[in-house]
Amino acid sequence: MAVTPDVTDASARLEDLIDTAHRIRASIESVIEGKSDVVRLTLTVLLAEGHLLIEDVPGVGKTMLAKALARSIDCPVKRVQFTPDLLPSDITGVSAYNQQTREFEFKPGPVFANIVVGDEINRASPKTQSALLECMEEHQVTVDGVTYALEAPFMVIATQNPIEMEGTYPLPEAQRDRFTAKIAMGYPEPAAELEMLDVHGASQPLDKMEPVATTAEVAALIEAVRAVYVSQAVKRYAVDMVAATRHSPDLRLGASPRATLHLVRSARAHAALSGRDYVIPDDLQELAVPVLAHRLMPSLEAQGQRRHPEQLVGELVRRVPVPDAK
Repeated sequence: MAVTPDVTDASARLEDLIDTAHRIRASIESVIEGKSDVVRLTLTVLLAEGHLLIEDVPGVGKTMLAKALARSIDCPVKRVQFTPDLLPSDITGVSAYNQQTREFEFKPGPVFANIVVGDEINRASPKTQSALLECMEEHQVTVDGVTYALEAPFMVIATQNPIEMEGTYPLPEAQRDRFTAKIAMGYPEPAAELEMLDVHGASQPLDKMEPVATTAEVAALIEAVRAVYVSQAVKRYAVDMVAATRHSPDLRLGASPRATLHLVRSARAHAALSGRDYVIPDDLQELAVPVLAHRLMPSLEAQGQRRHPEQLVGELVRRVPVPDAK
C-alpha cells in the first residue's frame, strides 16, 4: 500500500493523539464508574467531529457524562435545559434593539460554544428542537437573515429520556440523523454502584475536575483523525452496510448517506484510538449499531415482533460480506 503524505503525518501524530485521549478518558472515568465502553464511544464521536445522543432512564449519569467531557477540555461550554416553553431564540440567540446606537445587535445564545450540553432535549417542542439542525450540520447560525459561524471544534451532547415517559416529544427523523451516534448508559454493576456511593456520597466529583486538554489539542487530534487511511474496499464495505438497511423488509426507513459519512468518520477515530493509522472492517462492525440504529424505523411487522433497530442492524451486519483487503 502506497503511503501518502497525509497518512505519514497521521502516523507521526498518532502517539500524541492516544496520550491526550487517554488523559481525557481517565478524567471522565474518575466520575463515571464502570462505563469504559460508553466513555470510549463518547471520545470517538468527539474526534469524528460528530454529535452524541445519550438516551436512558433518569438517574443513570447521562448529564454527568456530558458534563465530565466538557470539564475535561479547556474550552467554552454551555448547558441548555430543554423544557416545553423553551424557544428557538433561547438557543441560537436574538437580535435586540440598542437604544443608544439605534441599531439591532445580535445577542449570541448558548449554542455559541465549543461543547453544548442539551439536557433532556426531547422535553422541548419539535420547533425548538429544530433550532439545532443548522448548528449541528453546518456549524453556523442564521438569525434575521444574517449567518454567524460557530467556532471549531463544535459538539452537541444531548440527553433524552425514553419516549414512553410523560412529557416527551419524539425527535424528528432529520434531528436524529444529525447525531453521529446514540448510546445508552445502562444501570451500573453492583461493584461500580457501591464505589459510586463512596465517591459521590460525601462530595461532588465534578467540582474537583480540572481540564486535561486544550481546545488546540483537540483540534489537532481531529486533524490527525481526518488523515487516517480508509481503503476503497473498506469504504465499499461501509456503503454496502448502510445500503442493506435501505433494502431490508424489516425497516420502513433506512440509513441516509449522511449515516455512511458518519460511520466512516467514526471508524477513523475508532482506529486512531486503537493505535492504528488505518481503518479495518472490525471498526465499522463495532460502530454499526450506535451509528446506524437510531436513524432507522422498523416496519410494523418488526415492531409487532418486538425487534428493535439495534437487533436489526446486528443481523444486517452479519449478512454483509466482509472485504479481505485492508
